[in-house]
Amino acid sequence: MRLPTFPRQTTVDDANTERTPVVPRRDEPTTASLPPVRSDTVTPPPAKPETFRPAPSPVRSETERAKAVSDPVAVPPPPGPRARASFVATLGLVLSVAGALLVLSGPLLGYGIGVAAIALVLSLAGVFATRKRHVAGKTGAVIGLVLSLTAIVVGVLALTGQLWWLGTDTATVSEFRTWLDTQFETRI
Repeated sequence: MRLPTFPRQTTVDDANTERTPVVPRRDEPTTASLPPVRSDTVTPPPAKPETFRPAPSPVRSETERAKAVSDPVAVPPPPGPRARASFVATLGLVLSVAGALLVLSGPLLGYGIGVAAIALVLSLAGVFATRKRHVAGKTGAVIGLVLSLTAIVVGVLALTGQLWWLGTDTATVSEFRTWLDTQFETRI
């Protein structure tokens, strides 16, 4: 049942303005159209489900009122489970970074390919786990997927001898440190 609203108090400026009369709503029956109630059987009206109705605007034309009444009422979605980050996606990202670093180290190249393969499986599982609405971490899972694939490809290329600067017999980290020392020994 809607309660009528009354306009603000009139002031001297508003006294000369013309007001429109209050029109009853068309979606609720008036007392004249209701059937007579029998006193022997009185049943309570059926309970309506709780719905969300936006507040009506103060000024509407007749066509806007009719359209607002005929439109279905918007119901907000029910609250879902609490949002959380996917552990599998996060673990896949961490292991893919570790696998890429192991592959680039040189002597630990074989271990890096193994860690990157595990990270690939976990990142793929993380992408599937983040399909649910309340699970976050899809970006991390995709980054882990790409990084682990890259680490596997670079590792396989280095093992087959396609990359001359990377292999199990080279000490890439110590060579890089020596190169940095020679570049900055005169500048610092």
